[in-house]
Parts: sequence; C-alpha cells; structure tokens
Amino acid sequence: MLNVEGKDIHQSSQGWIPVYPDASQSLAVMSIAFLLNRRDDPIVWRGPKKNAMIKQFLSDVVWGELDYLIIDTPPGTSDEHITVVESLQEYNPDGAILVTTPQAVAVGDVRRELTFCRKTKLPVLGVIENMSGFVCPHCSECSNVFSKGGGEALAREFEIPFLGCVPLDPQLARCLEQGQSYVDAFPSSPSSQVLHKIAESLHQRTTINGLPS
Repeated sequence: MLNVEGKDIHQSSQGWIPVYPDASQSLAVMSIAFLLNRRDDPIVWRGPKKNAMIKQFLSDVVWGELDYLIIDTPPGTSDEHITVVESLQEYNPDGAILVTTPQAVAVGDVRRELTFCRKTKLPVLGVIENMSGFVCPHCSECSNVFSKGGGEALAREFEIPFLGCVPLDPQLARCLEQGQSYVDAFPSSPSSQVLHKIAESLHQRTTINGLPS
C-alpha cells in the first residue's frame, strides 16, 4: 500500500531505523515484512515471541518526534492486542479506531472488540464502516452489495462516534495495489471525500490546543 515492499531496515546505535516511503521522511513505517527473507515466508510464532517483537517495535525503533503513532492490528482480541494495550498504557494513548464491514457477523466481532476496549480502559475514538456499498467506476453510483448501516447502528448502541462509511471502490483497490496515493489521484471521488472527513474528525478529537496529544 505504501510502496515500500523490498525495503530494508538498518540498525543504528539507537535502534532500528524505520522505512520512509517519501523523500521528506514525513511518514515512518515499521513492519515484520521488512524482517522476512522472502515475501511469502509465514510467521509461525507462538505468543511470547510475537509479544516480544511488538514491544521491540514500540521501544527499539528510532521513531523520532511523532505527531501520531498508528498501530494496525489484526482483527480480534488476541495476545497482540493485550500486549499493545499494556505496552502503551504509560503513554496514555488517544484510543482505538474500530473498523467493521456492514454484515451482522463482522459487526458482532467488532462488538466484542468494543467490550475488550472497555475492559482494558482503552478509549474508542470511533467506528468506521468499510466496504459500505460499491461505487460503479463508470457512473459513480453506489450500490449496497452486502448491507448498510451496521457500523452506524453499533456506534449508536455503544454511544461512540461514527466516523463514516468507506465504499468499495475499484480505483481505491487499484491504487493500494500499485502503491499510489488514492486521494491525490482521485481527490473528488466519494471515497476520497469520506477519507478526508474521517482524517479531519480524528485530528480534531486527538488535538489539544492546536497540537497533537
């Protein structure tokens, strides 16, 4: 997605140097993929080894001065999530962003994740409904392929912010596969407008006195 496949990370006296997708080094990226010999190698690790790697990514990477640290976790409420929450407690994280698709099965999974956040006292910044309708590449009409409103209903039930619906868009998928910026390539598309709205909403929720918290 960020066009960094095949990049190498380097060790310094301070720790691992992350990968920068752009020349301005405005975005730093760290992934387990950078440590694999081949892209198709599986990661067959038990919980303790995974947990140790997560802690290394948080403490042993030379992140520098950050406005935001975004951690993309797998679905569910497994060891990885517990380790992330425990490791970040001392930093008072702004919170979690939960992503669901409209189907009842997916919403049920996210409901359990909401319960996990509440039990671990991790604030929830909001819910995003992904794959919410299909945008035709020819006429730009949006059709509800699966269903619609599951994420919004969940946010209303738990009294948390609903951040928006991101539709299925072939152009978005194509840009991600090619490592291109979708919002730059299609700034007026419905998906770009939704993504901008979500980003602005999150920025406002996590900003104190004009500075990121």
